[in-house]
Amino acid sequence: MQNKGAITLLAVALALVSLYQLFFTYKTNQVENAAKEFANGNPIKEKEYLDSVANQPVYNFLGLAKFTYKECKELELNLGLDLKGGMNVTMEVDVVDVVKSLANHSTDPAFNQAIEEAVKMRVSSPKDFVTLFGEAFEKIAPGAQLASPAIFGTHEMKEKIKVGATNKEVLDVIRKEADGAIDNTFNILRTRIDRFGVAQPNIRKADISGRIVIELPGIKEPQRVRELLQGTAALEFYETFDNAKGQDAGEDAFFNYLVAADQKLKEVLDAQASNVTNEETTTQVADTTKVQDKESAILDAIKGESDSLKTVTSMAEYEKEHPLLAILSPNMTQQGQPMGGSTIGYANIKDTAKINAYLRLPQVKAAFPRNARLLWEMKAVNGMVPLHAIKITTRNGKAPLEGDAVIDARQDYDQQGRPVVSMQMNGEGTKTWARLTKDNIGRCIAIVLDGMVASSPNVNDEIKGGSSQISGRFDVKEAGDLANILKSGKLPAPARIIADEVVGASLGQEAIQSGMWSFIIAFVLVLAYMLFFYSKNAGLAADIALLANLFFLFGILASIGAVLTLPGIAGIVLTMGMAVDANVLIYERIQEEIRAGKGLKLAIKEGYNNAYSAIIDGQLTTLLTGFILYYFGEGPIKGFATTLIIGILSSLFTAIFITRLILERAASKSDNVTFTTPLTANWLRNTKFPFLKKRKISYTISGIVIVLCFISLFTRGLDKGIDFVGGRTYTVTFAQDVQVGDVAEKLAGVYGSAPEVKTVGTANNVKITTKYRIAETGADVDANVDSLLYIGLQEILPAGTDYETFRNVHLQQTQKIGPAVAEDMTRAAVWSVLFALIGIFIYIMVRFSRWQYGAGAVVGLAHNTIIVIGAFSLFAGLLPFSLEVDQSFIAAVLTVVGYTINDTVVVFDRIREYRKLYPKRDDEQVVNDALNSTLRRTFSTSLSTIVVLLAIFIFGGASIKGFIFALLVGIIVGTYSSLFIATPISFDLTRRFKKKVEEKK
Repeated sequence: MQNKGAITLLAVALALVSLYQLFFTYKTNQVENAAKEFANGNPIKEKEYLDSVANQPVYNFLGLAKFTYKECKELELNLGLDLKGGMNVTMEVDVVDVVKSLANHSTDPAFNQAIEEAVKMRVSSPKDFVTLFGEAFEKIAPGAQLASPAIFGTHEMKEKIKVGATNKEVLDVIRKEADGAIDNTFNILRTRIDRFGVAQPNIRKADISGRIVIELPGIKEPQRVRELLQGTAALEFYETFDNAKGQDAGEDAFFNYLVAADQKLKEVLDAQASNVTNEETTTQVADTTKVQDKESAILDAIKGESDSLKTVTSMAEYEKEHPLLAILSPNMTQQGQPMGGSTIGYANIKDTAKINAYLRLPQVKAAFPRNARLLWEMKAVNGMVPLHAIKITTRNGKAPLEGDAVIDARQDYDQQGRPVVSMQMNGEGTKTWARLTKDNIGRCIAIVLDGMVASSPNVNDEIKGGSSQISGRFDVKEAGDLANILKSGKLPAPARIIADEVVGASLGQEAIQSGMWSFIIAFVLVLAYMLFFYSKNAGLAADIALLANLFFLFGILASIGAVLTLPGIAGIVLTMGMAVDANVLIYERIQEEIRAGKGLKLAIKEGYNNAYSAIIDGQLTTLLTGFILYYFGEGPIKGFATTLIIGILSSLFTAIFITRLILERAASKSDNVTFTTPLTANWLRNTKFPFLKKRKISYTISGIVIVLCFISLFTRGLDKGIDFVGGRTYTVTFAQDVQVGDVAEKLAGVYGSAPEVKTVGTANNVKITTKYRIAETGADVDANVDSLLYIGLQEILPAGTDYETFRNVHLQQTQKIGPAVAEDMTRAAVWSVLFALIGIFIYIMVRFSRWQYGAGAVVGLAHNTIIVIGAFSLFAGLLPFSLEVDQSFIAAVLTVVGYTINDTVVVFDRIREYRKLYPKRDDEQVVNDALNSTLRRTFSTSLSTIVVLLAIFIFGGASIKGFIFALLVGIIVGTYSSLFIATPISFDLTRRFKKKVEEKK
């Protein structure tokens, strides 16, 4: 093999990169285990421990770079919510509402009719809504102008849509505005999720326009999440207090109020320690001179000029004397003087909740001016969050200027080339902005979004005309973010939750354990199988390649930030089974060369060379399916496709190159390298089974099975999950076994009709599915449905179970899929299967230069797909596990399509080879010889994969049994169809086509 050095170098580099990436996961686990040991079962202490080490270096890479726990956490291998618990939310900004808002809710009949028509059209069209609206409007009102004042030519849009603009130009503006609304919503939601205090939150835009997917691991308050995410964004502009100086007559520097609050807090805590009631404490009035003396002492202590500082021998003593200032560092210069601006102090993120609790105390609150409001800044700097002093200047407590006054904002640059934000106000906002800036020259104005300070720029001059620039210490990205926030002050359309899923931590832990056990057992079985079938030499080489493949796979997943889910684990295990295929093909080819009388080194070389064609063709078709799966899939399907794609690529590298390096090295040292064992040497060798002569029997058998499948599909149908019909599901664990009929009857009383109830795994676990109020949106709707579930189940739950206990202990998982999402998933599933079949047909037709090969392969794949789908209809309710058709089922069908094509392609490859080697043999003999010569390989690959799947099926969790059942049926049927359906069909089509050509001659 040429370029051995380059391949070895690449393998070593991959190993080092994988080790480097996976070490982040090892370090975070090490720190988290230490936190658990320290907390001794107390979750609050565990969180405090992790917060305290968040910015501490825990990983020193070769002395070149140090990484904190927080940085390691961001770079570790991500686990999906199905493995660690949490909440997954899909939100949607409906472009329909955006378009209506931009037209100022026009009453124009043609406009509204076009909206209605476009809504109907988008159900079956992949085009974006704005394009569909334009087509509908042109059809309904030919020649009418969208730029007319009655539609989009409004006063608010006059700067963006010129008089006389064409419909195409208007649609371009509307499309840009709609995309901007989605971007702005995304930006607001991204700032909001930081409030939940979760590790590794994830927010991304979905492939479908207008949708945003949010993952929040470890969330225990789903209702709070729903309320915060669906709330309308509130952008406000406030005047501020100055930390270093008073602004009005009789007003003090805000630093002094902070010092007074610190002393008030000390008095409260001292009183509590002395068992003095809060009522007694609040009646005590401190002497003004004493307070001033204390303020001076504190200021001196902070400066380092007071004797009192010398007496502070420990942090504990300082915290006792200054409980607020010990955790809220005042905004001061190095010389100990208060700094100007609205920022009054900085606190570690972990201390913000404690400070909020202190500031809510009536005695502490009274130390600040009545019109003061203290707000945290959105962005933390090195783990420290600034606290700002906001001044309320209106009687109703509202901001003098709100976000609806901003009509445009963009990232720009000042004369020195520094990033700034340019902002434009509307007419009313221009007047208010001019007054605000005039009254606050030399002071700060706080820009507040959702109760947090986004920016607090200093006012240099009065700003007239409504155009202004905001400058600050931010980079280009931060300036762009602030511009988006300003544009998002009042969203044209609120984002609403159209799907969400909550997975309990205990269910996630169970999934990890069952998934890992199935993974380990399956992996051991594959390693043992290779040693058993191909001897210690070749088997050991294949096992080393499999281990390397697994190591590279996890390393790549960690390096690209992919999320490992339960279907992803199944994809990895399945990849291992498929990786065996390449080794089997190579080893069988090497054995053929050895039997042909060639020496060991030459046989290895020729064996690899002759196997490349079948390996590449087989793996590429599976890879094609993986890419289609990734493109059309969402959530678990995309996770499955990711691991499948990476696994195929890494298995190709390890099977083709690493095993060859090992075998060639072994062959150079000894000629005693074997590729079989005494038990497997002659297994399925030199078979002469007449496959083509039996094809009518196989056609009949398959025809009968397919007819039965269609009868079942038309009579019994499929047990469609909420992925395809919409609805809510709840997985509930009871203290005792329950009857599904009893559960359904209890819930019928609160939901109006009986929901569907199924047993999941054991008799005390049930899955409840209902469509009650599914078409309605809003956090209150979700809360109502959840609370009714609790009310309906109260009689079955243990006595005294309150709602919180029910949610945290008994409710293991919840999922909601809205009707629109269900329609999109159904459409994506159909398209993904269809495109997979078309793609495979085109590839095989081009690769083998005959359309008959492609047709035979597609007929075989259609045969497999129908039987797998039919099996889910035939056996639904008869087997002790769920055969619900959901996204994972579609992933299984597409995996069957991708995997079983391997067998067919290998046979086709051998037929093509035999036609060149034996041109005088008739077609029937060539096809039969090709099928028999690849029978050993077909059996070995299929058996190893079935063994893997059986291990997952037996030892995996209940939630994955339906998925694995589909794969098992598909692999067995696919192996049969490649031998008895796909190849005979291509043979019959080829012969019939050849006969027609001869007749024409």
